[in-house]
Amino acid sequence: MMDTMDRHENLLGACGLTDTHDRLLSADEPLADLQTRCGGDLPGTLAIPELLSLVQQARRMGLKLARNFSAFDGDALVSGFARIHPLSQADGGGCEVLVENWQRSAQTTPGDRELAEQIDAIDRATAEVTARLDAIQRVQVLSVIAADAMGLQAAAIAQPGIVWTDLVDLSAVSHHQPLHWRLLDGAACRFPGSDRHWRIRLIPLGADVINPVGFELLLIADEPLVCAPAAAQEAVAETEASPTRLVGTALTPVLRQPIARIIANAETMRARLAGPLREEYSDYAGTIASAGQHLSAMLDDLADLEVVETPGFSTAREPVDLADAAVRAAGILGVRAQNRDIALEVHAARGEAVAMAEFRRVLQILINLIGNAIAYSPAGSVVRITAAARADSRALVCVADEGPGVAADQAERIFDKFERLGRDTDGGNDKGSGLGLFISRRLAEAMAGSLTVEPAEGGGALFRLELPAE
Repeated sequence: MMDTMDRHENLLGACGLTDTHDRLLSADEPLADLQTRCGGDLPGTLAIPELLSLVQQARRMGLKLARNFSAFDGDALVSGFARIHPLSQADGGGCEVLVENWQRSAQTTPGDRELAEQIDAIDRATAEVTARLDAIQRVQVLSVIAADAMGLQAAAIAQPGIVWTDLVDLSAVSHHQPLHWRLLDGAACRFPGSDRHWRIRLIPLGADVINPVGFELLLIADEPLVCAPAAAQEAVAETEASPTRLVGTALTPVLRQPIARIIANAETMRARLAGPLREEYSDYAGTIASAGQHLSAMLDDLADLEVVETPGFSTAREPVDLADAAVRAAGILGVRAQNRDIALEVHAARGEAVAMAEFRRVLQILINLIGNAIAYSPAGSVVRITAAARADSRALVCVADEGPGVAADQAERIFDKFERLGRDTDGGNDKGSGLGLFISRRLAEAMAGSLTVEPAEGGGALFRLELPAE
């Protein structure tokens, strides 16, 4: 009993009142506190997605609703039984909200975290637009696999550093930026070039979900793409004229969606979200999901390979703070490192190592290098990322791991296409296509730089990216 009381804070209940625009006008202290922790104001639009959905449903149907609900407030899991009572127009037209048996867990259980990770995995598999955002929701990298989202990608590339919400039209969100990420997670949106309805997922990066170091943005379509727009047909025609871009332009858009559905359905079965399932069949589903993810990664690598091998391929030239790029790449991969019990250490001062390069390509290289270091390092080890300026008008960033290292006779062959010499791992799912380092070196060379590997001090491998200084 003491353990239960330590873990839960039990409250009798909390009441609130919303208006016809689903703004929370007044609330008892527990509900008001949850509204604030979820990024909302009082009065202000109801910022608790799980309650907002119930309120909208009750108001539209004009029916009373009673449901269990749970929400994460950044520190703990809040749960209770919600009763939603829509009011007549004479009484204001909003809803009365009563939450009974209010409980606030001191921490989420492993089962809660595992379920959340499984849902995130399913959404990642079905997303047709993915992006990495910084702490204030500016786009760092955005990629699409849907033909009707090509215009969105072009708009993001044309406006570096744009806040992602400026690229889309938000549905049923009356606020304007800056918005707390919890107000956007789960919202609906539309964007030019697509007639489909899209659902937004924002996944915070880093250990602090109150003030994340960045975000993973996923846009998930509510319906499949029936026919390709004119822009996609033009892309296919261009591909027929230029067969070197067959995978990235023609095959990837066609294969991506069925592969994503396979992964999503397999993850759903593995997590038993659709009902009970015997353990061995859950394992089979996990194997199917892993194979689908590997195939999806192979498509990405082959599409990138086509890009870097296209005659005349070049990159943009802009000042890139390598320390900033290193911090962002480490933040993007922070959760993966934590899952493997590996620490990421960034030793760099902003402004000291500034290169003339293309930011998104530098970030792509660093994500590949740090991801490899995580995959091939033992649990409990450290991956160190350093950035510095040299006296010979060069800037460099290094990624050092504590893994098995790379033998001297393999230091060059490891950058060959489809080569994996010296980088085998027993992690199984961490094995890649053998294209990542080849593509990374080609990108470095396109930016008038170089990418090399050497033994790290104390063992392991040290990858060195050198670029022209600003």
